[in-house]
Amino acid sequence: MLGIETSCDETAAAVVRDDGTILSNVVFSQIDEHAPFAGVVPEIAARAHVEKLDSVIAAALSEAGIGLAGVDAIAATAGPGLIGGVIVGFTTAKAMALAAGKPLIAVNHLEAHALTVRMTDPVGFPYLLLLVSGGHCQILLVEGVGHYRRLGATIDDAVGEAFDKTAKLLGLGFPGGPAVERCATDGNPARFGLPRPMMGRPELDFSFSGLKTAVRQVAEKLGPRPAPQDLADLCASFQAAIGDVLADRVGRALGRCRELGVAPNAFVLAGGVAANRYLRGRLLETARAGDIEMKAPPPKLCTDNGAMVAWAGVERFRLGLTDPLAAAPRARWPLDETAAPLPFAGAKS
Repeated sequence: MLGIETSCDETAAAVVRDDGTILSNVVFSQIDEHAPFAGVVPEIAARAHVEKLDSVIAAALSEAGIGLAGVDAIAATAGPGLIGGVIVGFTTAKAMALAAGKPLIAVNHLEAHALTVRMTDPVGFPYLLLLVSGGHCQILLVEGVGHYRRLGATIDDAVGEAFDKTAKLLGLGFPGGPAVERCATDGNPARFGLPRPMMGRPELDFSFSGLKTAVRQVAEKLGPRPAPQDLADLCASFQAAIGDVLADRVGRALGRCRELGVAPNAFVLAGGVAANRYLRGRLLETARAGDIEMKAPPPKLCTDNGAMVAWAGVERFRLGLTDPLAAAPRARWPLDETAAPLPFAGAKS
């Protein structure tokens, strides 16, 4: 399966076998292009995808030692995401599928994250999923390919967006998640009493806008040039607050599963924020307390990449789920189509 990913600021392509073997996984990061703006600029991202995608696909096929004629199908992210970038990747996939006479598979970017763990671990359905990234924060019950039940989601900002905006506020650089994590390494997580929004409530939704505001207020008190230790303590306190909220929500979601009469085979952590080692550790503790095994893809497969899209294509192709060339790219595409619309869909959407 050839997989193409262009939903945000990574131009990526990969070739993956149906046994999970990754033959190639080429990612061109646009960090340098977006760093001056401390965030992703959609127009710049779309232009970069246009400029780089052909060479990235060629490199993926070459590294895999296979020509286009040798792939069985072509999968590409068709949404959700920054629509300019999604159009670039999905249109390219359509053209290649038409020219080579290959089936086309329109992949939901969120489903790609949701299923990645099955490429590296034999996780059976159903499983409880916490999907945390720059544009999304959701708790879902994964019942099968194409079958998702949303239990909770953010009502404002996604976790990754909270990290990015905190990093920008503190002048730590872009991308914000890794920058905050590095800064927090030597910090005191108990120094600043930051809020834990929604923590303790029975519903399973998230909120992070109030936490961002609290960080800004502390930063203003520290002044325009805070000492390195002050920054480290603030980042550690912010990260600890995020960890407390996620752990609380996941613990309650496990309880909700019991109420629904569902016994998940595992708790799965996925999405770009899943690469954060501190949060992985916190959620591993939560899973152990809930007597359930935690699974997460390797960090390099948590951030956006072509292999996860290719694997989602494999999963769908096995079930005969292919798409016509008339399929349209989508800026918004919820995994649970029956759930109420989110009040805030996240930065990527």
